[in-house]
Amino acid sequence: MKFSYVNPTLIQFGQQQIASLTDLIAKDQKVLVVYGGGSIKKNGVYDQVAAALEGFDWVEFSGVGANPTIEVLDQAVKICKEQDIDFVLGVGGGSVIDGVKYIAASAVYDGEGWDIPTGKHIITSALPIGAILTLPATGSESNQNSVVSKEATKQKLPFASPEVLPKFAIMDPDVMKTLPQRQLVNGLVDAWVHTCEQYLTFPETALVQEGYAEALLRTLKTLGDNFENQDDAWRANLMWAANQALNGLIGSGVSQDWATHMIGHELTAAYGVDHARSLAIVQPSLLRNQFAVKKAKLEQMGKNVFGLEQSEDLAEQTIVAIEAFYHSLDVATVLTEHGDDKAAAIDNIIGKLEAHGMVALGENQAITLKESREILEQAVA
Repeated sequence: MKFSYVNPTLIQFGQQQIASLTDLIAKDQKVLVVYGGGSIKKNGVYDQVAAALEGFDWVEFSGVGANPTIEVLDQAVKICKEQDIDFVLGVGGGSVIDGVKYIAASAVYDGEGWDIPTGKHIITSALPIGAILTLPATGSESNQNSVVSKEATKQKLPFASPEVLPKFAIMDPDVMKTLPQRQLVNGLVDAWVHTCEQYLTFPETALVQEGYAEALLRTLKTLGDNFENQDDAWRANLMWAANQALNGLIGSGVSQDWATHMIGHELTAAYGVDHARSLAIVQPSLLRNQFAVKKAKLEQMGKNVFGLEQSEDLAEQTIVAIEAFYHSLDVATVLTEHGDDKAAAIDNIIGKLEAHGMVALGENQAITLKESREILEQAVA
């Protein structure tokens, strides 16, 4: 184990915490409030934000959708530059918060914003940002990661920088009460795969990270098994588990995979599959493709997360248990959104992976385009 870890994001967790926003931004800063399709105006979150920002100089920008596109986000960047915005506040789920990170970095950059996810521009500064989380899933509210899309070219690319770490994250589980059930399922699955990407590699000597990852997976499994019995505790545990799954802690000093995400991003970009559901489609096929190198960890997960007994086929039983978990939430594990031309769909995705340089994925960099094609052969219906 050798790592450097810091997470400076202040977290205000619990009911009625949105009111604390008043004390988290300096009164002399001009604020841009960014949100999505307007659901925050129906569930009371917008009114709570407006009340907390009384006396502040603030403007708003709405319309940031799932898988945020730079075509939309660049409009907010323009507002930041023209109106001398000092602080960007994202009110929403991971897509809004990811979008805010792009806005904050682009607002202090004179070139094309798309240079950021393509790596042509390395972020050295950004406007300060804060997050009010309305949908638990990505952990974006307290990490340096973002994923944005370019509608014109059907591209979806990640970027990361400590400059876009939120200064604070307000997490009130009550905001989840009005969410569509599909979005809650997506959040649960997303957090599950985030944990797996940092855990399902090979046995490590980092006992804290290993054990904490298993605790998170057991928590998420319990929440999934009790999905129909949502109460205050259920919501609070999902919101906190999703945050902890990707705040950098369980990944510190251990090998990480992320191949499921890189392939899944292409499914979302090409066919509009919900991000979390793209992961559930790819992951089981990927685990079987990489079975030999992941066998020991799959057996560990089977025993410590699913409570399975030691047996010759324990690793395969664990993959079956993961699939059953997804199916229990009515989440598919094969792609059907591509129409009826499987070969063309696979060629399309492989072409995008190659174009984006995703030619050596996984913890061992062993998932080449050949392996990605084999995975997709199993994952595409």
